[in-house]
Amino acid sequence: MRHIMNIDSSSHSAALVPPRDYSLTGESARHAIEAGLAAAEWYHTDVSRKEMKALMQRSDSPAIRDTILWIALHILLAAGGIWFWGTWWAVPFWLAYGVVYGSACDSRWHECGHGTAFRTGWMNDVVYHIASFQVMRNPINWRWSHARHHTDTIIVGRDAEIAWMHPISLMLKALAYVGVVDAWKSLVGIARNAMGILSPDEKDYIPASEWPKAIFWARVHMAIYAATLAVTLWMLATGMGWKSTIPLLLIGLPRLYGCWHMVMTGLLQHGGLAEDVLDHRLNSRTVYMNPISRWIYWNMNYHVEHHMFPMVPYHALPRLHELIKHDLPVPNPSIAQAYAEMFRAILRQRHEVGYYLRRELPPTARPYKDVLHQSVPERSA
Repeated sequence: MRHIMNIDSSSHSAALVPPRDYSLTGESARHAIEAGLAAAEWYHTDVSRKEMKALMQRSDSPAIRDTILWIALHILLAAGGIWFWGTWWAVPFWLAYGVVYGSACDSRWHECGHGTAFRTGWMNDVVYHIASFQVMRNPINWRWSHARHHTDTIIVGRDAEIAWMHPISLMLKALAYVGVVDAWKSLVGIARNAMGILSPDEKDYIPASEWPKAIFWARVHMAIYAATLAVTLWMLATGMGWKSTIPLLLIGLPRLYGCWHMVMTGLLQHGGLAEDVLDHRLNSRTVYMNPISRWIYWNMNYHVEHHMFPMVPYHALPRLHELIKHDLPVPNPSIAQAYAEMFRAILRQRHEVGYYLRRELPPTARPYKDVLHQSVPERSA
């Protein structure tokens, strides 16, 4: 059962936040099922059938355009980094390559995993597998994990993708920007899968019929890493010196130094908001972002909209936002402002059990679906 502390709004009492069980096979999972939070009915803004049909219309064109640009940037930036190797001019090329490899892969993995980026199925699959490798995620495990994330968004004991677990470690969140801890955990998980071992949580959300595929693709990923390392060692043995690191800069290392944009945008999705609710307006955040970040992120800054209607393609999310924004909290106007809001909430969550940021709805919105939740909210000014 979750620990609840009654807080006097006038005194803001504080207490150490007890740890929660975020596993998918423990007490929180049992409680979520008993409380009716598993595979429950979520709140949705009313959208006419005709309008939703138009929004859900799939097209290859936007994703082909963006994918060609994504691939071209990989090639051009890597070529520039290699051409200027040994000079300071190479640094900006490799830094930009890192973001294209280590951050843009996350949104491509995500949208192609939903099967909405392209109209043509095999195109979704090809980009999904490439991006899954770059972001260091087993493509089978994460396809099913993300399906659960949408079915039971931020439901403790059900959602395997909760980024902000209580008690919150700010040190681990800071380290996420350089990817070392996260990438190591991912690599260990893929290696474990390659040996034929799935964790209890993985077995909870992956159908048994898919387990052999998870093992197969883990072995494919490990083989590519092994081949990359072998080429690096061969180049080093042949006296190529620092040039022998080029294979690692092309494959693997960009996931570390280039993941900062993925982490920056990803932590905003649900940070500081509510757990164990059935209204995405309470547990997800929409943020207005600059065009470059939106391209890297494939419009996932419209995150409330995406969770309400996950089958709407990324290129239609701005239109969906305009259609339903009358029923949503006012979006954060920038990444910086969203971080300021989130960080204040996170600091309180480290001491106040059940606290979350409850953002105001516009006068035109329907009330929050306030069910089965006992947390202590803050209303935005």
